[in-house]
Amino acid sequence: MKSRISRRAASFATLAAPASLAVGAFAYSRYKRDLAAAKARISSGSKLLKTPAGLMEYADVGMGMPVLVIHGAGGGFDQGLELARPLISSGFRVIAPSRFGYLRTPLPEDASPMAQADAYAFLLDTLQLKEVAVVAVSAGGPSAMQLCLRHPDRSAAMVLIVPLAYSETQVGTPKDMSSALRAFLMNAFLSSDFIFWIMSKLARKKMFSTILGTPPADVEKAGAEEYTHLTEFLAHIEPISRRKRGLQNEETIAKSLTRYELEQITVPTLIVGIENCLYKTFPGARYTAQHIPGARFVTYPTGGHMAVGHQTEVWSEVKEFVSQHRIDANGDSVKTGAPASPPEPR
Repeated sequence: MKSRISRRAASFATLAAPASLAVGAFAYSRYKRDLAAAKARISSGSKLLKTPAGLMEYADVGMGMPVLVIHGAGGGFDQGLELARPLISSGFRVIAPSRFGYLRTPLPEDASPMAQADAYAFLLDTLQLKEVAVVAVSAGGPSAMQLCLRHPDRSAAMVLIVPLAYSETQVGTPKDMSSALRAFLMNAFLSSDFIFWIMSKLARKKMFSTILGTPPADVEKAGAEEYTHLTEFLAHIEPISRRKRGLQNEETIAKSLTRYELEQITVPTLIVGIENCLYKTFPGARYTAQHIPGARFVTYPTGGHMAVGHQTEVWSEVKEFVSQHRIDANGDSVKTGAPASPPEPR
C-alpha cells in the first residue's frame, strides 16, 4: 500500500512540476507585459524643468483656468493627471508635477515640504503663471500648505483632500501615517516590481486596505465601477521601483511633521476629510480646517482614503470651489461676473 501511495505521489509530483512551471512562466510573461505597459505610460506626457532644487518633472494639460495638482504617496505626474480627470474634462488647465523622489524628479538633499513648495513657485515662474488654484491629495498636503504660506500671492484657492496634516492630539496623524507608510515600504517590496505586481493580483483586497487606505467593505458596497477604478489606480502605482525614493521621503516627512502657522494662511481653502480613512488622516484634516481662517470642511463617514462612493461628489465640490476663485489662463485674477479671457494657444 505504501509503495502504491508513493508511486502515486511521485506521479503527481511529476505532473505537477511542469504545470507549476507553466503557470509561473505565464505569470511572469503577464508581469513583463504589464511592466512594459507601465513604463511606456510614464515615459511620455511630461517635461523636465531645471530648478534651484534640481530637476523637476511635470505635465501641463489643458488650456483653461490653471490648477496645480499635487499628487499623494505612490504617485507622480501620472497620478496627478489621473486624479484631475474631472478638472481636465471640465476645461481646466492642469499642471501636475512629480514631487521629490518620484519618477524623473530626483530626491534632493533638502526634500522638505518647504523646499518642494519653492520648487512649485519656480515652476509657476517658468510657465509665466502669476497665480493658480492648488489641489493637493494625501501626502501632497504639506507642500501645498507651505506653498500658500511661503508664496501666498501665487495661490487663488487651496483644496486639500484627505491630507497628511498635523493634529493637536496626535491620535492617528503623523504617527499612524508613518506606521502605514512603513508597512507600505516593507510589505509592498519597493525594490521588487514583480512582487508588488503579483501581490496586487493575488491579494487585491489586502492591497486596497494597506496601500490605498480603503476598507474593502466600502469597495464592495460601491459596486463594480469603483472596484475597477481602484484596481486601475493600484496598477498605475507600477513601476513601484520608480517611486521608491519618494515613498521613503514621505515616511521621513510624516515622522517629523510639525504644526504649520495655519492662521497665517489667507488663501480660500476647502478641505475634504473621510472619517474611516485607514491612513487616519481625518483628525489632521479636521484640525487644519479648524485653524485656517474661513476654511470650508466637507466630510464623509465612509469611503476610506480613496473616497470610494464619493468621487463624483468630491470633485464636484472641488470644481465648484475652484471656479468661485477665478483666474484666467495666464494666472491673472478675474473679477466676479467678468468673463475669463480665452486661452492663448501654447
